[in-house]
Amino acid sequence: MVSFDDNGIYCAQADVYIDPWKPVGKAIITHAHSDHARWGMGSYLAHHDSIPVLHYRLGQDIKAQGLAYGESIDINGVRISLHPAGHIWGSAQVRLEYKGEIWVVSGDYKLQHDGISQPFEPIQCHSFITESTFGLPIYNFPDPLTVHQEINNWWRQNKEEGKNTIIIAYALGKAQRILKHLDTSIGNVFTHGAVDNINKLFEQTIGALPPARRIDATIDKKEIEGSLIIAPPSALSTPWLRKLNPYKLGICSGWMQLRGARRRRGADRGFVLSDHCDWEQLNTAIKETGASNIYVTHGYKSIYAKWAQDEYGVKATEVETLYTGEQVDDATDNPEKGDVSNEGL
Repeated sequence: MVSFDDNGIYCAQADVYIDPWKPVGKAIITHAHSDHARWGMGSYLAHHDSIPVLHYRLGQDIKAQGLAYGESIDINGVRISLHPAGHIWGSAQVRLEYKGEIWVVSGDYKLQHDGISQPFEPIQCHSFITESTFGLPIYNFPDPLTVHQEINNWWRQNKEEGKNTIIIAYALGKAQRILKHLDTSIGNVFTHGAVDNINKLFEQTIGALPPARRIDATIDKKEIEGSLIIAPPSALSTPWLRKLNPYKLGICSGWMQLRGARRRRGADRGFVLSDHCDWEQLNTAIKETGASNIYVTHGYKSIYAKWAQDEYGVKATEVETLYTGEQVDDATDNPEKGDVSNEGL
């Protein structure tokens, strides 16, 4: 029912692609990150909460339809529904059922609760297409609430030392997650323009976030002293960032569990906070699907496919895709025109 070709993941019976990387007629989008939601599709189908972000990033003139979690549509006999992936707000797994056969495409996902996304929902299926961004046993992520407390404690310490605190995080998803858990009694919160634009969409779609002010040309540098600033990876090593001196720089990523990752990016602190599964989460999800066929896309796909086949006795296949997963220095996090990194100050 589902195959892989040069355009992406394809369901021939419904003539629809899931997260295609080339222009196609009909696309189902698991979430609005730029490696999964690309420009040029004839039509887009995604969860309701992803639609405003798709319009913002891809254009107001795209043809986009929203579905609720658990709501299904029928396309040429294929029953298609979306289910929570827990990756970011609006992220979804795609369930396809045809003549009793069930496939699930995970997109990106995690099992840890982040406080802003609908938690991951395991879906029983025959075939499961999964990512494996952190598909190695060395990745064992801490309790996210502990990480958020570490961020707040570090911010408080930096403020006492007369320094600003800069947190690097994806503008879509992780930035809102971090903002949601900040202790704003410590001080003021500011954001890069790319983060502020997505925050506005979150508040229009999901609900209120703690107050945060966009850094623009109207702000005097003295107003920012001792504050916490959330910026996307594209702001690293830019004049915009240097104007915020003196500061301490922290990066939030699953890659921060690797020794040396923080040092290579020139960060003062690395916080292990990811919107993807670690090793245990990945294995839990695989087992809960009950799938006998596993297709592993981006990440440590060859290693994880062999592990799943040997450990669980399933048929596991690695698949080449153009998905990138989580990247600390991913400049594509901010593709929107106008969100230039030298704005403000």
